[in-house]
Amino acid sequence: MRRSVLVVMTGLFLFSATRCDAQILHKKKKVNKSTAPENTAEPDKVLYAKAMEDIKHGRQEVGRLNLQTLINTYPDSEYLAKAKLGIADSYYKEGGTANLTQAVQAYQDFIVFFPFMQEAAYAQLQVAMTHFKQMEKPDRDRTQALQAEDAFQTFLQKYPNDPLAAKAEQHLREVQEVLAEGDYRIGYYYYVKGDKKAAESRLRIMVNRYPLFSKADQTLWMLGNIWDSTEKKEFATNYYARIVRDYPLSPLVPDAKSRLKARGTPVPQADPKAVAWMTAEQNTPRPRVSLVKKPMNLLHNGPGQELRVAATQGRPTMTPVSDSDVGVETLSGASPTGRGGTTTGIVATVPVGGSGGTSAGAENVAPSAESSAPDGGSQPDSNAAAASDPGKSGDAAAATGAADSAPKTDAAAGTGQTADAASAKDGTQNGATGDNPKESTSKKKKGLRKMVPW
Repeated sequence: MRRSVLVVMTGLFLFSATRCDAQILHKKKKVNKSTAPENTAEPDKVLYAKAMEDIKHGRQEVGRLNLQTLINTYPDSEYLAKAKLGIADSYYKEGGTANLTQAVQAYQDFIVFFPFMQEAAYAQLQVAMTHFKQMEKPDRDRTQALQAEDAFQTFLQKYPNDPLAAKAEQHLREVQEVLAEGDYRIGYYYYVKGDKKAAESRLRIMVNRYPLFSKADQTLWMLGNIWDSTEKKEFATNYYARIVRDYPLSPLVPDAKSRLKARGTPVPQADPKAVAWMTAEQNTPRPRVSLVKKPMNLLHNGPGQELRVAATQGRPTMTPVSDSDVGVETLSGASPTGRGGTTTGIVATVPVGGSGGTSAGAENVAPSAESSAPDGGSQPDSNAAAASDPGKSGDAAAATGAADSAPKTDAAAGTGQTADAASAKDGTQNGATGDNPKESTSKKKKGLRKMVPW
């Protein structure tokens, strides 16, 4: 009896051990799913899925390698377009100047090869966003901002009904706010400096091109003040009237109405569309920056405050920047080489793209205050928007140089006075001092005014 029980127990033990070993071996055995009979996935699809998984988890280089392998191995694959777009996205996500440059090129290639696909609109928007990410502050290089503006305008013109159009339109408003702020600071600098002619040209072009600018009313007020200080005061009436009509909720409206009434000019009615637009802008919630983060924003290269105050309503400007919008660059100081523009002793008018030697550093000086400066005494020309007359400038320079035919240096260019005028007055050449080595500032200004009555 005991022997039979022992035999039964031994058999059960051996059966259990065998079953456990079989389960362990089954678990350890690896099944190759790619060669399994039930696997019907295409190899290009598997390669694409693996590459996108790598890109999703930050392994952009590995993902790009797999996508490029897919393109080279399966040129007729249905995932060819998605692979090209995935490569562009990987560059965009990785970031950095070099990678973003590669991303722009990859997106543009996708648009060229697949212009009728639905993803072409996304690729065009990504081109604009790549430039948008690289924008700098308003008083710095504006190359990326101009390229972003052009790319967003292209998107809205080609794909006006795309679901991403609203996003592109808002980003375009922000880009144009940055561009307008840069022009405003340059014009404000010239305005405070007293060079009202240069200020009028810059501010007028800017406010006409970017009517949604957050400081458009202040710009119009400054333009009115500039023309108020001239003999042609009637030009100021138009700018005061625009404040009342186009920016009716501006705090400058009462002062603008007062100046119009003082001239006996009818005060225009506020535009109802402008009232609705400004009301919506004032009711739009704006993000605020804490006091802790404000010092950190100074270290940030990109725009910050400009993006927060940009308009959220209204149609942005859709026309590209042209030469008539840019006009001329009016810079302080004289051109050492005398090329690329006409030198008058006060300003050097350099055409855009010219080879003048005048430094453009003055354009990047930000104003120290946001409010407009008081009226100045300089009188701008009525044709300040157009390029300065080369003939007039040349006559002024020739009249100055006629005082002394010997070669001169422009050692006085830093103070806005030509070397010819200084030499003619002191009787010296090449910047050498004579009997009167130091001339008072007031005498210099009087001499400059006689030379150039502007």
